[in-house]
Amino acid sequence: MNSAVLLNIARFILLLAAQILIFNNMDFLGYINPYPYILFIILYPVNGNKIGLLLSSFLLGLILDMFCNSGGVHAAASIILAYYRPYIFKFSFGLSYEYQTVKLNDTLTPERFSFLLIAVVLHHFVLFLLEVFRLNFIFEIILKTIVSTLFTLLMCILIIYLIKPSRR
Repeated sequence: MNSAVLLNIARFILLLAAQILIFNNMDFLGYINPYPYILFIILYPVNGNKIGLLLSSFLLGLILDMFCNSGGVHAAASIILAYYRPYIFKFSFGLSYEYQTVKLNDTLTPERFSFLLIAVVLHHFVLFLLEVFRLNFIFEIILKTIVSTLFTLLMCILIIYLIKPSRR
């Protein structure tokens, strides 16, 4: 196995373990729930296997659903994020994406931040919409999406800077 596959496997296991052991126990005021496990989907290599991304995203969400007893909402939101990820890349990076020169774990630029923001908002909106599954509560869904997105973005940026390889 090459180092990229091993890195993705390690990232999968560590982010899933951190989500289950640490972040699932955080619930501030009933609205703020961080979900940094989606960093696996976000940081997956641009030129990586698309089917592998969809399958691993489903597996990531399914395992999280088993631990959260949430009935498949994490799996559905993860698959939707993995499916729309190339379109979000194209929207945020333009031609740079087509030439696959995008590295998300470098310094935070406006393009990288917009990609991260759109991906997190998409995932959270789908997650909370499927969790409630009633449009009567659309304002609560939007509020929960906004507040959780801010906290998840903060966590994701901190994690990216913690795992960022040092340049020597």
